[in-house]
Amino acid sequence: MSARQPLIVMAAGGTGGHMFPAQSLAEHMLREGWRVRLSTDARGARYTGGFPHSTEVRQITSATTARGGIAAKVMAPFRIFGGVLGATWSMFRERPDVVIGFGGYPTIPALAAAWILRIPRVIHEQNGVLGRVNRSFASRVDAVACGTWPTDLPAGIEGHHVGNPVRAAVAERAGAGYIPPGNYPMSILVIGGSQGARILSDVVPPAIASLPMDILRNIRVSHQARGEDLERVALYYAENGIDADVQEFFRDVPRRMSEAQLIISRAGASSIADIAVIGRPSILIPYAAATADHQTANAQALKNAGAAIIVPESRLDHSALAQQIETVMTHPEGASQMSRAALSCAMPDATLHLAELVQTIAQKGQG
Repeated sequence: MSARQPLIVMAAGGTGGHMFPAQSLAEHMLREGWRVRLSTDARGARYTGGFPHSTEVRQITSATTARGGIAAKVMAPFRIFGGVLGATWSMFRERPDVVIGFGGYPTIPALAAAWILRIPRVIHEQNGVLGRVNRSFASRVDAVACGTWPTDLPAGIEGHHVGNPVRAAVAERAGAGYIPPGNYPMSILVIGGSQGARILSDVVPPAIASLPMDILRNIRVSHQARGEDLERVALYYAENGIDADVQEFFRDVPRRMSEAQLIISRAGASSIADIAVIGRPSILIPYAAATADHQTANAQALKNAGAAIIVPESRLDHSALAQQIETVMTHPEGASQMSRAALSCAMPDATLHLAELVQTIAQKGQG
């Protein structure tokens, strides 16, 4: 009779910042012989295309009280409660060895069910400040894994610094050779995340268009924009004679990142982890509406190392941004130093550290 495969349930909300670390851990745990079940909502399901095919994906009922109209906010607690009941019944029938939440409202049902059933549980916080859901569960889990260090934790809560896991496609390009800016074709990658991308679509194209022609004639842009902004952004680049690929979602961000001379990005934790592992100069524009300004906290390590330039949203305009872009693109040795500094901030073994913590907690639960 074959031994039972251990089962891990991962719960993650519907943004790349939550889903990409979950994908990395899923890849690792499957290689280690675990069964992996992902619990997410319809938004999160959009990101599951990159997960290994043997991942069991379960869509659960959840909701947020932070968005939507009055009716949606009134119904949210009932939807969450329904999700908790469903998750509790599922885990009662087939008890997982450990449950890990990566943040976002869709993690509530799985973590609440694990708490009710006393199943070993972990949360992983990607940012330097705990998100709302992770903060509410921090005292109800067996371990809090931190991607950014230091992380602002509630009093009495101990954090384990494991780093932010990156997907296999990023890890394969760790430390990829950097070609500094010069008088040849150069690439700029613009990524804004699922939230707060509009301001990049407003400011970045005119900033690039205002660069001196001796720089501009060599530049190719990959710009990730929201669906409603695609047409106008693409048209602006075309009207200004700029070679640009504008898409709502790049499925090959790691490749584009490794080929870029410069990355202009929001300061989401997963984006910063990818930039550090691959090792690229960046201009980071923290999302001003982020909870407790956590994106500024995320960006601090790269800035302190000399790997990134931080431009606060309050000071973002196309002329200021153009000046920063020109500074990087006209100083090849400085850009190369930024690349090396980014690598010094990387934690390429973050997935392994997180997996070891998760397995330790699972073993303690068996004991």
